[in-house]
Parts: sequence; C-alpha cells; structure tokens
Amino acid sequence: MPFLQWVNKNQAVQTGEQVPYHLLHHQSTHGDVKSAQENMIIQGDNLQALKALLPFYAGKVKCIFIDPPYNTQTAFEHYDDKLEHSQWLSMMYPRLVLLRELLAEDGSIWVTLDDREAHYFKVIMDEIFGRNNFVANIIWQKKYAATNDSKKFSALHDHVFLYTKNGNIWRPNLLARSDELNAKYANPDNDPRGNWYSTNLSVKTYSEANDYEIISPAGLSFRPPPTRAWVISKQKYEELLADNRIWFGKNGKSRPYKKTFLSEVQEGVVPTTLWNHKFAGHNIGAKTEMRTMFGNQNNLFNTPKPELLLNKIIHIATNENDLILDSFLGSGTTAAVAHKMNRRYIGIEMGAHAITHCLPRLEKVIEGEQGGISKEVNWQGGGGFSFYTLGAPVFDAEGHITPNVRFKDLAAYVWWLETQTAMGLKLDTQLPFIGEHEGVAYYLLYNGILGDRRPNGGNVLTSVLLAHLLALHPHTGKKVIFGEATRLGEARLNTEQIEFKQIPYELHNRV
Repeated sequence: MPFLQWVNKNQAVQTGEQVPYHLLHHQSTHGDVKSAQENMIIQGDNLQALKALLPFYAGKVKCIFIDPPYNTQTAFEHYDDKLEHSQWLSMMYPRLVLLRELLAEDGSIWVTLDDREAHYFKVIMDEIFGRNNFVANIIWQKKYAATNDSKKFSALHDHVFLYTKNGNIWRPNLLARSDELNAKYANPDNDPRGNWYSTNLSVKTYSEANDYEIISPAGLSFRPPPTRAWVISKQKYEELLADNRIWFGKNGKSRPYKKTFLSEVQEGVVPTTLWNHKFAGHNIGAKTEMRTMFGNQNNLFNTPKPELLLNKIIHIATNENDLILDSFLGSGTTAAVAHKMNRRYIGIEMGAHAITHCLPRLEKVIEGEQGGISKEVNWQGGGGFSFYTLGAPVFDAEGHITPNVRFKDLAAYVWWLETQTAMGLKLDTQLPFIGEHEGVAYYLLYNGILGDRRPNGGNVLTSVLLAHLLALHPHTGKKVIFGEATRLGEARLNTEQIEFKQIPYELHNRV
C-alpha cells in the first residue's frame, strides 16, 4: 500500500506517543446531575484532551465525527486555518492515531473536508485505519445555489469520509423509507398482496442458461437484449409467473417485469453516497440555526454544520446511549444533536467559545429549544452534561507525580498502561485492588489509600500490608503491585508471584 510522505512526517508519527497524560478537571455540572455524568464538554487542546481520555474511554467510542479546519484560510478565527500543507497533515496525523485508539471495535469515524486536503487525507486515513476499513466518500451538498463571484468554479459540496475500526463487523443502521419512495409502489392489477414496484428482468452479465424466450399473455415474444441475459433462470421465471409476480403491462404487450411488493421490502433503505441539501441540510440553514440561538454576533462560525447532517450520521452510525466523540466541536452541533437523540457524548473545543458558544447552546438544548432537528425527533428538553478543563500533566518536569493527582486518576492511568483497556471515568473505589486482566491482579498503593497503615500511609509494600491486600482481594495467580517501595525481598516476591513496580519511575518512563 502506498504511503504519503511530507516534511516532518516522522515527527508527526511520534507526536501522539510523546504527549503527556493530563488530568481532567471537573468545573461545572449543567442540568440533570445523573445524566450529566454521561456527557462531557472539555475545553483545551484536543491532542492533550484525547490523550487524557485514553485511560477512561479507549475502545468505547461508537462514533467519531470531526469537522477539522479545512486549511482554506476561511475558518473561525480561533483556529489556525492558514497552515501550510505539510503542517496541516502533521497536525491531523497524531490526532487521528489517538482517535483510532478511542474508537470501539464496531465503531466508525466520519470526517468532513473540502477538495483542498480531502485526497491527501484519505491516503493517511488508509495508513492509520487500514485501506480495508474505508467505507465511503459521501458527497454532501453544502450549498443549494452557485456563488457567482467564484473565480473559476463554485463549490457546492464537501466530502464526508467514513472509515471503521473493523469493517468486518461494522454495520450501518438503515434510513427510514420516505413517502416519496413509497409512492413509487402502486397496484394497477389489484393484486390482493397490495402495492408493488416493477423491475426489469434483464441484466448486464450474459449467461447462456438465462438466455431464453418469454411469451407474453398477448402472444408477443421477448428475449434479452444482445449481450445480456434475464436476471433469473427459466425455472425461477416459471415459478414467479405462476405466483402472478411477472407483469407485462395492462394489455399484456409490454416486456416482462418482476413485481416486488411493498409489504415484502425491508423497513429501511441502505444509505447512499450522495446527500443533497434537502436530505442533510446546508450551511446557510446552519448559520440560521446559529443566529436563532445567538443573534447576529460577529464571531459566529462561517460554515457551521447543520443539525440535519449530524442527525443522519448519528442515526446511521449509532443507537441510543452509544457514545459519540467530536474533538473539533466548534459551535457544538455534534453535542447538541447527540443530546437530542439520546446519545452520550464527549466534545472537545480549545477556544474561548467552548464557554461562549458550546455551553450556552447545550443549556438551551436542556431547556428544550426547538431549532434544528428538535421537532423531527420530538425534543422536549431535559438531560445534562459536565464541563471539564485540562489540568496539569500527571507527571511534572522532574518525573514526580503531580500533587493533586487523585487515587482514581492514577489508577486509571496504571490500568491503561498495563492492559491497554479503559477503566472508565466512574471508578469509585477506596481499595488498592483496581482489577484483574487476563489472570493478573493489579494493586495500587498511593495517596494513603489504606489510611494510616504504617509506613508512609500504606504506600510501601510490607509483609503486613501484603497480608491485608490478599485479605481484601485474594488472588492465587500473578499479582502486579505498584507502590513507592517494597520491604519484601526478591525471593519472597517470587514465591508470592508478585511483580513490584515502583512509582513514579515505572510510570513516568512509559507515558
């Protein structure tokens, strides 16, 4: 498979690994407290935020949607959308690597871009996600009218690239059948099975077995066009004819068509790769949605995405309560639509408009605002979300654990580093045992989790402390214990099947 090369690519590839883990600081809760625990808005650099999410959400995100800067020099003022081409690729690469780590095995990622970077972007997506996991390049009609002051061509569409984590197991949800589609079914022969739609029997591929003569009720002879053949065998044709599923027109003189009954077709329709503005909305409508909420402010986005576009994506890619992530949240559309559609969500936005736009927009959603898709999904308000900021790194410049790191913060990072699986944000344990993975039990001695058990508040492994650990959670197999120090000798550790790892050194060298 070919790879794309650009200036500083090697550095871009390594960037994600070099980003330190940061703490997530809860700042405020909005709306219902219980549901607010499921939904997060994070203000901060999205590269750092994505790395901070790994211990809690790796492999758990069902759908990722991002609308990154297009590198067109026209984006919202808080974004650097004037990046030179190679810089733009270097900016995107490590973020895509982290996004893939967060994506569930049966999840999908959707990315909107225009022609400037789209085709280069697909090559690096093939590299990161795998060429076999490419699903579609959807053409979305973002404008419904040409711009006459365009110098050469008036661009009316954007690309929506769709990739999966594992194309062998990902399946899209079907779209609802439209009244327009159902109107194509009729019942001119009063068939008791109801309305039906006729399809031509000839196909492109020639087959001698399927090249036979058909006689209509009016006595006319029909054969497939030259180099073509009927789509069904003669035996199958006879069966369909006997079941009144072949149609020759009201006078019996038309070429044969196969009847497909509306009652027999699947309830939904397979998504297509061409989305017009009536189906998925357009940019002008999206700006109108923004003005309705915020008035004619000067700092509104020039090209926000319409709620209808996100509605289609989220419907196809997820079910209720699935987790959705947008690391370029912008004006907050993805979170707003996910909220209205009863999905859990994480939105990351670096600029001040995380507070000036995203928070008030979602507060309006909680209040039951009726813009966008609200009427379509019968949105009446409710729910909640939590607002977070990025704090200090887990480790300071000298490799020491940052003083305000709580036990559950460090436990999540330890679990991720050891197992490469996510612990979840809701870890609420007051015990040093943090879990078992593939037959190994993990314990963490930190922040005096065992209280005033000498020495050093229980952060040093001693014989007494080991007995207490095994009383809290007995385990006969291998045990990995993290702590500040151990008083047990190597022979005792081997006998007890213990691998002791000293913090912070065993952690700092790996993050």
